[in-house]
Amino acid sequence: MPVIGVDTGGTFTDFYLITGDGKVSVYKRPSTPDDPARAVLEGLTELMSSSFFALPSSSLVDLVHGSTVATNAIIERKGARTALITTRGFRDVLVIGRQARPKLYDLSPQREPPLVPDELRLQANERLDHRGDVIHAIDPAEIETLLDYVRQNKVESLAVCFLFSFVNPEHERAVALAARRRRIPTSVSHEVLPEHREFERTSTTVANAYVAPVMETYLSHLEKGSSGYGVKRLRVMTSNGGSVSAKAAGMLAIRTALSGPAGGVAGAFALGQNAGFDRIITLDMGGTSTDVALCPGRILQRDETLVGELPVRGPTVDVVSVGAGGGSIVRLDAGGALRVGPESAGAHPGPACYGEGTEPTVTDAQVVLGRISPAGLLGGRMAIYPEFSFEAMARIAKPFGGNAHVAAEAVLQIANVNMERALRIVSVERGYDARDFTLVAFGGAGPLHACGLAEALRIPRVLIPPHPGVLSALGMATAPIVKDLSAAVMLSVDSESGRAAHSAGASPLRLLARRRDELEERGRKELESEGFELGGLAVQAFLDMRYAGQSYELAVPTESFAPAEFLPAFHAAHQIRFGHGDLSRVVEVITLRVKLVLPGIDTENRKQKTEKRKAKRAAATHQSEVWFERKSVDASIYERDELLQGFRFAGPAVVAQMDSTTVVPPGWRFEVDGMKNLILAIV
Repeated sequence: MPVIGVDTGGTFTDFYLITGDGKVSVYKRPSTPDDPARAVLEGLTELMSSSFFALPSSSLVDLVHGSTVATNAIIERKGARTALITTRGFRDVLVIGRQARPKLYDLSPQREPPLVPDELRLQANERLDHRGDVIHAIDPAEIETLLDYVRQNKVESLAVCFLFSFVNPEHERAVALAARRRRIPTSVSHEVLPEHREFERTSTTVANAYVAPVMETYLSHLEKGSSGYGVKRLRVMTSNGGSVSAKAAGMLAIRTALSGPAGGVAGAFALGQNAGFDRIITLDMGGTSTDVALCPGRILQRDETLVGELPVRGPTVDVVSVGAGGGSIVRLDAGGALRVGPESAGAHPGPACYGEGTEPTVTDAQVVLGRISPAGLLGGRMAIYPEFSFEAMARIAKPFGGNAHVAAEAVLQIANVNMERALRIVSVERGYDARDFTLVAFGGAGPLHACGLAEALRIPRVLIPPHPGVLSALGMATAPIVKDLSAAVMLSVDSESGRAAHSAGASPLRLLARRRDELEERGRKELESEGFELGGLAVQAFLDMRYAGQSYELAVPTESFAPAEFLPAFHAAHQIRFGHGDLSRVVEVITLRVKLVLPGIDTENRKQKTEKRKAKRAAATHQSEVWFERKSVDASIYERDELLQGFRFAGPAVVAQMDSTTVVPPGWRFEVDGMKNLILAIV
């Protein structure tokens, strides 16, 4: 069945179609920030009426969508009016948090208020001990009284998080059953995040309750609207690099918070593997921000991220984001220093060259330097006005002798420094040598900056995908269907005997295997209820472990629950991560994670569809004046579609295409490989 991947960004919305016979069509259009679904539906209308879109109007398709709706709802504080019911004495966990200060030297720090106001943080007289045994049973009459208060205060969504409910969810189930009987949308912690750590569990459950009604409304609108275009099933990209059904995304909406960056990493890693590069660093530069990730032979994940300033736990592709994009606004601060971002001109009004905005941006700097064609963006569908870029750049050029070209180069240097810092965080600062990796650059602006960043980190080569501006949409179209489940274990295992440390005769193998089987069975039922066939299902298990006395865990993949198998794996992982291990210490198994994966479209098969013709030479469409290092040089301008396998050339050059532009500076060369990737390297 054909699949369309759709990535909604702050500036552009991208489409990537893969038909049943492997043909590919791509499309890009401006986003509609006031209603993201409108850009998707209008894009589908434009696609269906276009001659180049290789999909018969009668075809049924899967649509896989990466959405910023949940993220924006939290950042902009436009979620549902939410109440929290928690154990008596714990109503202020959201406010107390971890008592961490993100701005250590700020003498007047201002914290964001919690998503749930004081008057809606409610307490129930219930209590479980750390084993899940009932100390004080919850009163059904009290539940009804609390829900009456919720109704009277016009609450739109309810979060429920009780102490130790990850061990015994009995009390949470009672409240959820009563609330759902009254048709109150309810998020309960044992469904959202059945793990220990009260603040993170409460914060994540509240965040899910806050965004779930918004997400469900959005997805319902999109599902109904897209059905008229032959969309049989809507799937949603999640933060872990996989996709889920629209139903699951509505229930666990908080897991879609980083769907766009996750799609980009998934697409880049699959493409890098097919091109023969397993160790990559991804550079995804769009109009608003840049996301970078390191993949040392696999996609790395972490179990916590920040959405705005809100900590959210759950499996997430390990991405570092910075506020540097093509639309990042440039300004002179009070001291006359040049600043780039993090504010963005977005899709409207956009950079000055779009014809509506007046603020200078990174994109305007590229236009002034001659690196973006005045013929326009999106294959000529979107006009560019270079004169407006020059006017905008002139307003910040005074410190540079009034020279707009020098000012533009300074803008790019600052933007690159911001992105270089993020690249160093995911590589050098984590013990990886960037020289051992290939930089995969994508997003509308990534290929414009890739060579400069590779030089700064001494990365030996850069890979530019065939359709870099829509690669995140490709990642969504090809993403596997993933179901992540977890269960608290809280088991201490003696490293020498391999037995449970505080329970004579107990068998960690039997306990973990039983819990794993329960999670797998639950995952299978959920996938089937969402309409997925289970052919090709793969099941992976991970154990979150730590040495007794430590506060945080390492996630270790395991195929066996025999301590003799997973304990050495943990000791080795600890040695690699922290430089030491202790084979004699008691190890605590905190959480068991099970990942069920249904394969997406096989990108390896698509490789066989690649154009087989070879060309050793190709003619530039023309020469153009492009600025590098304060000098104007004549650069060769190429159309990406005309570059066939085997073509080689040395910079300076600019390669233009509908969805992006690649800059090849002097001293660099590039080659087109068998999959039509551009492989760039220093001469």
